[in-house]
Amino acid sequence: MNPPLIILVRPQLGENIGKAARAMLNFGLTELRLVAPRDGWPNPDAGPAASGADIVLANAQVFDSLADAVTDCTHIYATTVRKRGVSKPVLTPEAAAKAVHASAGRSAFVFGPERSGLETDDVAVAHNIITVPINPEFGSLNLAQAVILLAYEWSKGQALASPPDVPLAPPAPHEEMEELIQHFVRDLDEAGYFFPADRRASTLRTLRTTLTKTGWSHNDVRMMHGIVTMLGRKRRDRT
Repeated sequence: MNPPLIILVRPQLGENIGKAARAMLNFGLTELRLVAPRDGWPNPDAGPAASGADIVLANAQVFDSLADAVTDCTHIYATTVRKRGVSKPVLTPEAAAKAVHASAGRSAFVFGPERSGLETDDVAVAHNIITVPINPEFGSLNLAQAVILLAYEWSKGQALASPPDVPLAPPAPHEEMEELIQHFVRDLDEAGYFFPADRRASTLRTLRTTLTKTGWSHNDVRMMHGIVTMLGRKRRDRT
């Protein structure tokens, strides 16, 4: 299975190229192609923005035209907000990623310049258009954001590292919770919290409900005992 190429057409800022490279490598993509970068290539601003994705920048290839950049590609996807007068199948990022996984040959995700996006002639080279479902009142994605959306969707079919599954501590047994509740009650009684007296039962019920629905662990309960003890000690010191 060949991972898709990322092709940036006439990118303007080296910093944005670097950020796009960083987004690519986060999700396992390493092949970057640049079409007529405005400030030439290599660009000294790209490296710092890539934050360690140096392999992507080092292997980046430069082409004069989009047609030259996709000569070995069999599936070309143009990312654009609108069709720009070209009739092509329109896919979401998720659908495009699934299509890449299901197809043989080389695929390319094509992105336009930061300011204006892909031109009509660029979109005409592609086989499909990718449009991100987005807030119609604010449809502004920067270049790296657009790249990371496509890279992430593609990565769902890959065996990338997942966040570690950190087990939660088991809840404390009810006996420990009951001891904490009684600790609260003793100190609250001493502080005169339960007033008026005829509201004591309902207030205690609310306190118990609050403390028993949290799922606190043994360490959580121990910490709360320490907090209650310290607050009571400070109050007694003041008196």
